[in-house]
Amino acid sequence: MKVFKVIGVAAGVMLSMGAMAQQVSNTQTSNPSARPIPEHDILFKKTVWRKIDLREKQNKPMFSENREITKVIINAVKSGELVAYKNDSLNTPLTREEFMTNMTPKEQEAGLSEEEIAAGFGKQDKAKEDDEWGAALGDSKATQATGPVSNEFFPKQLYLLELKENAVFDKKRSRMYHDIQSISIKVPSTLNPLGFEQNVGTFKMSDLVKVFKSNPETAIWYNAQNDAQHKNLSDAFDLWLFSSYITKISNPGDRGLADIYGGGKKGLLAAQEAAEALIEYEYSLWSY
Repeated sequence: MKVFKVIGVAAGVMLSMGAMAQQVSNTQTSNPSARPIPEHDILFKKTVWRKIDLREKQNKPMFSENREITKVIINAVKSGELVAYKNDSLNTPLTREEFMTNMTPKEQEAGLSEEEIAAGFGKQDKAKEDDEWGAALGDSKATQATGPVSNEFFPKQLYLLELKENAVFDKKRSRMYHDIQSISIKVPSTLNPLGFEQNVGTFKMSDLVKVFKSNPETAIWYNAQNDAQHKNLSDAFDLWLFSSYITKISNPGDRGLADIYGGGKKGLLAAQEAAEALIEYEYSLWSY
């Protein structure tokens, strides 16, 4: 419990409702943030990773039929409008061919990397593997009947996003900001025969904002209550119009909450407690 309190307090300063985006100008085009805060204005910073399940009710406006956020992003990569990166370090760009490879289901052990082999993937009993994952991927006939010709994942199947943000306290404006750095598209573990989440591609938030604004007809947050009030996806992120859960807070061991507290229900409970600790800290920060 003491360990959690330390993590909760250290990360606590990151909470902000995120209802309004910071209005800060910056000429550094390499910065992945859409609205970066100058370094000399930053009093405190903590990096936080969150997962966004687009199947959740609160996230469905980002995942409306034929306007899925994943579809908008994938189409932008295919057209050359958007650059994909290998991971959230944003140091290694992916070629279009590499991106499309990540968009194709892994069905053979030959596709394992050295790291995956060392981790023990691919050693499962073949019959068990077929039983567990056959329903998700379908047999070859089913794939040919329902899947795209290239056998790539449908945007609707890629319902899992990972968001990386810097929780920043701006001393000039005396408030906290959610400074989103990148968004990654993940292949859910249930669609990967190797049994783990696979990164399709990671994208700078600054690049995504440009794509969203240049595609106003498709890049929308769907307002189910009023068709005249749909919002652009860039605005939806500024206004924090989505549900997410914390999976990791920067720490010396680079360990996720599930690694520290355990997976399954324990991991989900740790994420919920972390979120509650952030809210409590934000209240106490201004109580005096």
